[in-house]
Amino acid sequence: MPLDWDKLRVFHAVAEAGSFTHAGENLNLSQSAVSRQIQALEEALSVPLFHRHARGLILTEQGETLYRTVREVFAKLAMTEAQLTESRERAAGRLKVTTTTGFGAMWLAPRLARFLSRHPEVTLTLLLDDTDLDLAMREADVAIRLHAPRQPDLIQRHLATFNWRIVASAEYLKQAGVPQRAEDLDAHRLIVYGTYRPPVEDINWLVDAGRRSGGPRRQVIEMNSLPAIIAATRSGLGIAALPDYIDETREGLVRILPHVKTPRVEAYYVYPEEMRNSKRVAVFRDFLVAELAAPATGHASAAE
Repeated sequence: MPLDWDKLRVFHAVAEAGSFTHAGENLNLSQSAVSRQIQALEEALSVPLFHRHARGLILTEQGETLYRTVREVFAKLAMTEAQLTESRERAAGRLKVTTTTGFGAMWLAPRLARFLSRHPEVTLTLLLDDTDLDLAMREADVAIRLHAPRQPDLIQRHLATFNWRIVASAEYLKQAGVPQRAEDLDAHRLIVYGTYRPPVEDINWLVDAGRRSGGPRRQVIEMNSLPAIIAATRSGLGIAALPDYIDETREGLVRILPHVKTPRVEAYYVYPEEMRNSKRVAVFRDFLVAELAAPATGHASAAE
């Protein structure tokens, strides 16, 4: 008996959402209709696909097997649909963009109005995540990554090189003093990034910058949010390192230790081979390059 595409579509939605109710909202179906479709699919296959419990649904081993295949099929269908409807003459349609929470919230989001005013037929979805979404599985169409792409089958374009700046509030520096050398940071409170999986290599380089052998270096707090780090630094909590796509003066912060050597962060525009001829992908890339090259947009060195 061939599998019913409608039931597979419902199964895919339920596996993604983790509940009949949320899947029904996404599909514009009632919870009972979704439940009946899943029950009918399980009866047709003669295997259970979900473990039901009070907090939601968990895929069974058989469900996991089916989900891997269905997820791949629906990803390829979405890619094919995009290719078939893509106009090479003008940019139109939905473009799903993913990048880190910090870069997306602090740099990209404030500039999207300019992009959409130039390309009103494009609809953007911005997915901020500090883990790399799978572009091959169409979790997003394009990515702005702050590290070299690790998947060999993706097209990558270098966008810019960012440096770091050491900053604090004027109030904190008045109370704690202004460090003159990197070694002086041993006597100050540092605000650093949390120990989650960071998207940027050497993200907590400030902890070891100029550190004396065995010397103390006090980390007063760890945070996994760049906007939160900025807010905490502005409040006078301590000293932090910020990427230089952020204008510290606009954030009410003071740059210190400008001569300390810092790591570099390389930014890349990344997309699957299937999106090579997409007009939406091309115009968004050109927009990013132009914005990064504009003197007023930040301190990055844009790609050639």
